[in-house]
This record gives sequence, C-alpha cells and structure tokens, in this order.
Amino acid sequence: MIEVLDLRFKEYISEERIQERVKAIASELNLKYEGKDPLFLGILNGSFMFIADIFKHVNIPCEVSFLKINSYLNTSSTEKIKELIGLNQSLEGRHVVILEDIVDTGRTLDYILRTIGERNPASVEVATLLHKPSAMVVPVQIDYVGFEIENQFVLGYGLDYNGYGRNHNSILIKVDE
Repeated sequence: MIEVLDLRFKEYISEERIQERVKAIASELNLKYEGKDPLFLGILNGSFMFIADIFKHVNIPCEVSFLKINSYLNTSSTEKIKELIGLNQSLEGRHVVILEDIVDTGRTLDYILRTIGERNPASVEVATLLHKPSAMVVPVQIDYVGFEIENQFVLGYGLDYNGYGRNHNSILIKVDE
C-alpha cells in the first residue's frame, strides 16, 4: 500500500505497461503526422509525464505548447472549468494534437475542443493516457487511448490528489477502507 495524504492506494497499471502504450501511441502519431508539422498541446498539470514520455519517441518535426485547465477538487470534479494558462500562438491551419492525462466526464475536453475549434485549426485529434468511458457525461472524440479504466480515483504518473502523488511512475488506484 502507498499512502498519499489521508488516502491509500495500490498499483493499478505498471510503469512497464504505461511505457509500452506510450511508445505505441507515439509510433501512430509519427506515421499520421509525418510531413504535417503538428502542434502538440499538452494539458497541464496532470499530463506532464505523458507529454515528456511521448516526446521521447516522437521523431517528426513538431512544436509543443501547454494549456493549464483545472476542474478537480480533492477526488471529484468540480464541474467548473477555469482556463489558467492559455495559448500564445495561432492555430490557424495547424494540425493540433491534444495530449491529456485522463478523460472522464468529457466536460474539460469538450471545453478545450470548442476553444481550439474557434481558432480554425486544420485538424484536431486527442491522445489520452487514461479514459473512463463509464464516467463520460459529455461525449467527445478520443483518437488515441492508452488505457480504458473503471470509474475510480487514480493517482500517479502525473495525476494527483490535492497536488500530491504525481511522482509515482505507475498508475495507482484508491483502496476503499
């Protein structure tokens, strides 16, 4: 068991399995976007490890930028989305790939997709490490999924509980007591 603040967790997805999926997703992105100069848009804070690992395997000309969105408090979504850090460059005519840590309700991603769509990109695709299909309230298109998981609270590999636990290399799942 691993304790983070007042909660207990156990390993759910190993570091090795994560790295296998990250390499596979990066390979697909390399093929799809060869010669297209995509802009990878990482959603902070949770996706920073996913972004870094994807970029270790992306070998095509590309750019990366970041958008910081916050919609969680403790272990549940607040359903209120705040854009904290925005884009500074034009998306007009660009191929944009959003890199997310987790998609659950779809609200945050829907907001991001609508906001990006207003900037007239050539295309927009989404890659997420984790997807909780049973939690989806707002349907959104996800093009690359690392793992589909149950609707339970997870932590690690960039995901946090009140700012803590991001530094675990595997995905951990909350243990009910």
